[in-house]
Amino acid sequence: MNQDQVKQKLLKLDPSVEDFSVIFTGKKSRRVDGLYKPDTREILIHNANFEDDNSLMYTAIHEFAHHIQFTRSVLPVASRTHAPRFWNIFHNLLIDAEKLGIYENIFHRDARFISLTKKIKEDFITPNGELIREFGALLMEAHALCVKNRASFEDYVDRELGLHRSAARSMMKISSKNIDPRIGPENMRLVAGIRDEETAKAAEKAFLEGESPDMVKAQYATRPKPGDPMKQLMAERDRLERSLDAITRKLAEVERRINDLKHSAR
Repeated sequence: MNQDQVKQKLLKLDPSVEDFSVIFTGKKSRRVDGLYKPDTREILIHNANFEDDNSLMYTAIHEFAHHIQFTRSVLPVASRTHAPRFWNIFHNLLIDAEKLGIYENIFHRDARFISLTKKIKEDFITPNGELIREFGALLMEAHALCVKNRASFEDYVDRELGLHRSAARSMMKISSKNIDPRIGPENMRLVAGIRDEETAKAAEKAFLEGESPDMVKAQYATRPKPGDPMKQLMAERDRLERSLDAITRKLAEVERRINDLKHSAR
């Protein structure tokens, strides 16, 4: 498979994307398999790193996700950022690539991975989810007992259980919403934090259907941003200005304290 063939496969995943180049470096790299250069819109692939086309396509799709993120973001974005938005783009591309036969998921065809995944899910992820849900039910019982006795539930959680209050509240929410333990403790917490019941159920269903945490966050747990690009940029400018002011004040305070210590040491 050559670089032109890789580009054509990537374009099948998103034909309307801004133009880009795929370049095989012919090199072997110990650090990275590929990289994206935003200034020139180039996807560089160290093709000597790969023994098969499938692994090479995985890297190409990864760098293609960076291209999409960089060229379609209204706000400035670093070319190598691996924030949740990037993983959402990347994981969706992988799903489409699998459906189109562009990329084959090794985790679904290798019997060793299939067996290991089954064991991890059935013996660890689900049982831990069940424990969290049961733990939350006990904490709700403790809360009711505290109310009955006019005792502080926060004090009970803090000093008697040695548990952080936010963790306790999270488990109580999980239990009260009866979230499916098969999605695991962390994903249960994410679903519990979604206020709208219908949206929370949709997020839970997405997890059960195999979507990644970042995909679910992007679709169900992220606050919608204003659609006007100018408003977004102005809001980002204001945020950066506030941050700069705060840093400037802190720097001035640190400089003052340094000078005070220098004078006192004389």
